[in-house]
Amino acid sequence: MISTERAEAALKHEEPHIIASREFGFWLFLLGDAITFALLIASYAVLGDNSAAGPTSQEVFHLGLTLAQTVLLLLATYVMGLAVVSLMEEDAAQVRLWLAATVVLGLAFTVLQVYEFSSMIASGAGPDVSGFLSAFFTLLGVHGLHVIFGTLACAVLFGQVIVKGLTKPVGSRVIRMAVYWHFLVAVWVAIYSVVYLSGVL
Repeated sequence: MISTERAEAALKHEEPHIIASREFGFWLFLLGDAITFALLIASYAVLGDNSAAGPTSQEVFHLGLTLAQTVLLLLATYVMGLAVVSLMEEDAAQVRLWLAATVVLGLAFTVLQVYEFSSMIASGAGPDVSGFLSAFFTLLGVHGLHVIFGTLACAVLFGQVIVKGLTKPVGSRVIRMAVYWHFLVAVWVAIYSVVYLSGVL
């Protein structure tokens, strides 16, 4: 009994240090991601006009579809912000609600992106056609994988809130996930400006 109490006390003492180290690792991860996306966007900027004999951006981009994707990402970021507000209010039910909403919005974004990619490939605008399309699929594909990861992570967090409640480690993960979704939106704004708007207008 005494050894168990000592173990629990030691765990509580170490918990803040564990959370702090994980938060530091998270910021390093975001920094690495920011560099990765900066390089991918720069590569697209260089190859964007290299359409070879394939279709150009004006022929394959549809701003209506990408606008819908933008709205979905903005909503996902907004509801993750609401999850953090609910976390501060210690309202587990509301945290679960907003996490579930983020999962739905992330899935909807992914469905639209898969539709965009499949439509382009079916029309002969696949990643192997030109440098422009190769850079496009790489950049958007990497961002899409990040959205899928964020969606799955929110689903896992949903389960953790149910099982563990709003413990400090779980709360820290919710906050980091909200920051992650804000990062995804910031990257998407850059992509939307450099890729879609400049490619169509």
